[in-house]
Amino acid sequence: MRTLTGQALAFIIAMAIGAIIILMIDENPVTVFLTLMRGAFGDEEKIAGTLLQTTPILICGIAACIGLRGGMFNIGIEGQLFLGGFAAAWVGFTFDLPPVLHVLAAIALAIVAGAAWVAIPAFFRVRFGTNEVVSTILANYIATLLTSYFTIFLFKRPGGWSETPPIHESAYLPELFSFSRLNIGLLIGLALAIAVAAFFRWSSTGYSVTMVGSAPKFAEYGGINVRCVGFGVLLASGAAGGLAGGIETLGVHHRFMEGFAPGFGFDGVIAALLANGSPIGTIFTALFFGALRSGSLLLEVDTTASREIITVIQALIILAVSADLLMRRRGDRTGERRWKF
Repeated sequence: MRTLTGQALAFIIAMAIGAIIILMIDENPVTVFLTLMRGAFGDEEKIAGTLLQTTPILICGIAACIGLRGGMFNIGIEGQLFLGGFAAAWVGFTFDLPPVLHVLAAIALAIVAGAAWVAIPAFFRVRFGTNEVVSTILANYIATLLTSYFTIFLFKRPGGWSETPPIHESAYLPELFSFSRLNIGLLIGLALAIAVAAFFRWSSTGYSVTMVGSAPKFAEYGGINVRCVGFGVLLASGAAGGLAGGIETLGVHHRFMEGFAPGFGFDGVIAALLANGSPIGTIFTALFFGALRSGSLLLEVDTTASREIITVIQALIILAVSADLLMRRRGDRTGERRWKF
């Protein structure tokens, strides 16, 4: 309860500071927030747009939850998303397969690409004790530049922007509505959240992961191979990040392009932190960030405020939640838990 109270207080403080900043630019915070709400939930098309923005944030948030539950802070989800997105696009435009098989093959390679990209930081974490926060952050930049190289120099579509050829229609994810690009990726994300929550709640392996994340010394004394669990947790987290990229490619853009999903990985990490590492709670925090992204489109139309104010609010939430995490970690007298989730 104390943890949830601290997270809620951090969120309230961040929103209050955001309101002060809005006042400083001569705008009414109430008007800005109401405009955001109308832009996110004003009609069925706006709701669909919000859910479309929510989908990759949700799956990336689940990826972060998996890592956090095992005591691992995977900040490289953005890079895993990019590699997964490119891998899915490559399968989509290279092979000509039956519709269902084509989608499954593209998603499978996206998952493998995400897991493979985090494998090196995971190995150094469990073998040499290196900080996975630093190594996965650095891997983000490499992944972004690597996929840009592939897109510009190896697989660029003739003419036009820096993007790959479009994928075949047999690799498209089915859309949920005719008036929106919202696709079954949302249902996959919801199913993943429920499955991960059930895994940690009711399976013996999930219990072992939780023990490794909350009390690694106790878990080791109990016979759990802490290193193997930590390695597997990071691989599973990276796999979910790759899945997010694959769904974004197959369901939204139908190709890979430079900067095709900016910030979704980082937003997912924030959503997971705000939900205190709960997969079910991440559904709602991801919806909040999806609403911010979608609602900001109307913000510049109906007010004088820039949509960049959303970036400021997100940054404030990061700072507030990080401060809460740091204070709770310092307040832990046992000194055993790396992260409190």
